[in-house]
Amino acid sequence: MARFVCLFVVLCLASTGYSKKFTKCELVHELRKQGFPENQMKDLVCLVEGESSFQTHVKGGPNTDGSFDWGLFQINDRYWCNAGNTPGKSCNLKCSDLLTDDITAASKCAKTVLASQGLSAWTAWVRDCKGKNLPALNC
Repeated sequence: MARFVCLFVVLCLASTGYSKKFTKCELVHELRKQGFPENQMKDLVCLVEGESSFQTHVKGGPNTDGSFDWGLFQINDRYWCNAGNTPGKSCNLKCSDLLTDDITAASKCAKTVLASQGLSAWTAWVRDCKGKNLPALNC
């Protein structure tokens, strides 16, 4: 019985260390640390809420083209990251790198997507955020 309890505790600790669910203000503080511009903050928070519900470990899909979306920003593996064991595609990273609590890789890749396609690259932003009066972030 003691072995079972120890194993259960270890598995719980491992799983909680693997994923994080941000609050809005935690996300704002982290996005600021990652160097996102203040004038995009409302849109980015809305985007992340719509794409991943503020969770780092989400893998969405398959999409109609067979691709998957990864992590906090739900970055697509068709163009941006490699679903295999080696880094690749436009962000030059493994998609699994987007599923960690440390959102540095996800932020860097999201900036690449933003520079290439803008916020419209994200379906949730177009659907939930674009042209809407987004609430103030008092963080």
